Amino acid sequence: MNPQDKFNWLIGGIVCLLAVASLIGWILRRRVGEGQSSAVIDNLNARIRAWWVMVAIFSAAFLAGANATLVMFALISFFALREFITLTPTRLGDHRALSVAFFILVPVQYWLIGIDWYALFAIFIPVYAFLLLPALSALSEDAENFLERTAKIQWGIMITIYCISHAPALMLIDIPGYEGQNALLLFYLVLVVQLSDVLQYVFGKLFGKTKIAPVISPSKTVEGFVGGALSATLVGAAMWWITPFTPLQSAGMAFIIVLMGFLGGLSLSAVKRSLGAKDWGSMIEGHGGMMDRMDSISFAAPIFFHLTRYFFEP
Repeated sequence: MNPQDKFNWLIGGIVCLLAVASLIGWILRRRVGEGQSSAVIDNLNARIRAWWVMVAIFSAAFLAGANATLVMFALISFFALREFITLTPTRLGDHRALSVAFFILVPVQYWLIGIDWYALFAIFIPVYAFLLLPALSALSEDAENFLERTAKIQWGIMITIYCISHAPALMLIDIPGYEGQNALLLFYLVLVVQLSDVLQYVFGKLFGKTKIAPVISPSKTVEGFVGGALSATLVGAAMWWITPFTPLQSAGMAFIIVLMGFLGGLSLSAVKRSLGAKDWGSMIEGHGGMMDRMDSISFAAPIFFHLTRYFFEP
C-alpha cells in the first residue's frame, strides 16, 4: 500500500470516528432537552467540533507537503510560546530576549528541520539559545528576580519550541524501506497522544474515583489513566501498518507515547496551577489554549523521535 492510500484509509477512519462522536453528542444533547444545560455534554460537543477543525488543518498540511507541515508547527510553537509568556510575568529587561525567542528561535529551529541539519537542530536551543538569552537580559541591567525570570523564559522555550519541534522532525529520520512515509509517523504520534487524552477523559468521567494528583489536576484519575492508556496503546498497536514497526513494537511505542503524554499534561498542569490559571488560553473551543492541546505532545515527541531514530535508523 502506497503512502497516499495509507493516508486516505487513516483519514477515512478518523472521519468515521468523528461522525459517530458527533452523532452521540447530538443524541446526548437532545436527551438533556432544549433550554437545559449540561456542562459535560456541552464541553464534549465543543471538543468534537474543535476536533473536526484540527483534523481538517492537519490533513490540509499533510497534503500540501513537508514545508506546509513545518510552517503549521512553527505557528503552533509561536502561539504556544505566546500563551506561556502571557501567563508568566516578565519585565522590560526581558523584552530583547523574548523578541529573539519569537522572531529568531522559532523560524531558525524549524528551518534547521527543513534543511535536514540534525546536528544543529538538536543543540541549537539547549546550547546556543540557553547561553544567549540570559546574556541579552543581563545587558538590560535589571537584576530583580533575574534567575526566576530567566528560568521561566528558558523553560517556556524548551517546551514550546524545542520539544514540540521534535514532532515534525520525525520527517528527518531515514528508515530503510519507509522512504516517503515519515509524515505518517507524525500522524501516528499525534493520534496516539490525542486519543489517549480523550480516552482518559472519557474513562475518568465514566469510572473515575481515585484521583492521581487532586491538587494539580483534579480531573485525572487512576481509572481514567489506566482505561485510556490501555485503549490508546491498543489503538496504537492496531495502527502498526502506517509505521515501520511490528504490531508489538507499535504497542510498545504507543505505550511510551501515552506515558510521556500523561506526564507532560500533569507537569504543565502544575505550571498552570502555580500561576493560578485553569487553561493556557481560549484559542481552541472546548480545549482551552494551544498549550492545553500540545502539553502532552511536548513531552512525548522528543522521546518518540529519539527512540525511533536510535532503533530504526541505521
